[in-house]
Amino acid sequence: MRREDLGTIIQIGDVLVSEDVVCEFFACDYPVCKGACCIVGDSGAPLEEDEIPALERDFHLFSPLIRPEGRVAAEASGFFAVDREGDLVTPLVPGSEECAYCCFEGDNCLCGIEKAGLQKPVSCALYPIRVKKFRGGGMALNLHRWDICKCAFERGKREGIRVYQFLRDPLIRRFGTEFYDALCAAAEHVIADQG
Repeated sequence: MRREDLGTIIQIGDVLVSEDVVCEFFACDYPVCKGACCIVGDSGAPLEEDEIPALERDFHLFSPLIRPEGRVAAEASGFFAVDREGDLVTPLVPGSEECAYCCFEGDNCLCGIEKAGLQKPVSCALYPIRVKKFRGGGMALNLHRWDICKCAFERGKREGIRVYQFLRDPLIRRFGTEFYDALCAAAEHVIADQG
């Protein structure tokens, strides 16, 4: 693979950001997907280690909203699971791909944590950005493409909303305002260079 095949990499402090995060268009189209990302997949959503105590502490606030199977799975697992790569993730309802923290309104899947007025795990809020941590420190932000989000990529393009713009609040929550401002400035240059 040649270096130019990798595209532009933006570096802000110890965070590397793929150009797809600033160039691609994305805006969740919930009426179309109905929250499929919470009920489809081979493991739960990634968790930060420091998010687990809050899940346990606040469980009584959101557990009445989630399905009984989800409550049992969360309590049995200690509010997290470890996937086959050794990463911390949200537990799944046994025998399904459904996050234990889901709740449903009709055929719409919602986050029970968020519905209770709490902050859902940052990895969920950042989707379709996936954070990859490096052993020596630092991390990379990459765009994850999933067929179930096709409608979100289409809506983003239709409405002119790029991934980093759609995810402004969770990016600030995770990395801070200075990081986001630097990302916006870098995005302007990368997009102009491609134009």
